[in-house]
Amino acid sequence: MSTHTPTTKDYILLIGLAAIFGSSFIFTNISVRDIPPLTVAAARLVIALLMIYPIMRLTGQKLPEPGPIWIYIFLSGLLGNALPFALISWGQVKVDAGLAAIFMAIMPLATILLAQVFTSDEKINRWKMIGVLLGFFGIVVLMGKESLSTLGDQTLRQSAILLAAICYAMNAIVTRKLTALPKYSMVAALMIAACILIVPASLLLDQPWALSVSVSSMASVVALAIGSTAIATMIILIIIERCGATFLSQINFMVPVFGVLFGILILSERLAANAYIALAIIIVALALSRRGQANP
Repeated sequence: MSTHTPTTKDYILLIGLAAIFGSSFIFTNISVRDIPPLTVAAARLVIALLMIYPIMRLTGQKLPEPGPIWIYIFLSGLLGNALPFALISWGQVKVDAGLAAIFMAIMPLATILLAQVFTSDEKINRWKMIGVLLGFFGIVVLMGKESLSTLGDQTLRQSAILLAAICYAMNAIVTRKLTALPKYSMVAALMIAACILIVPASLLLDQPWALSVSVSSMASVVALAIGSTAIATMIILIIIERCGATFLSQINFMVPVFGVLFGILILSERLAANAYIALAIIIVALALSRRGQANP
């Protein structure tokens, strides 16, 4: 795979992808108003699979053959889709979209710590360590003194979103085992695995056929499936193919900003001052960690 110097088109794709991911917190916030979190996660995966599988077939690719590779596919489907989608949806029942977006920004910093343990070529250095420590300080500021001193429902839901970010970080390590697969084959297999893991739980616990769902909630789930799951996956593959993963990683700076901005403009959220301070701290932490990648 060859990459080139990013062009205006590439930056437009990157900003568009960041906006799609930032908007996902808005759609999740709306969808969980009258759809249970498990069903939100299951529905977006099923709809996305129905989009991605035909694309895989049209490009001449096939699902991976049965074998040990499916262990990693199911693990990635759990950590990269089923579990974080459910955790974020459950968390956003009470947590504002903007706050959720800031919590998710910790993912690349958690990846640095996990890579130190599970890989041999991405070792930590002083800049990465400073970035990680500063990022987690930002999380402490974001959660606030009251949440940290009293374990309540709000704290548990914030922690669920933070755990989802850690799941994504773990998945970044697991997917190294899947990079040899054809891209659309890999994505379709991951969607199938995630659906197998979460759809039965949704059917058993939520009985979605009996739900009374508003048009806005259903439309939000469809938007999550089409935009944040299917289309976003395609854009990620295009960006990595054209410019590489390092260029794609710049999205980590933009997603929380878009999430906060959309929360203010669309849902009229009014975040406390500590949220904006935490956002600034985490963005600085991400910048320091990127300096650590450039200067090992």
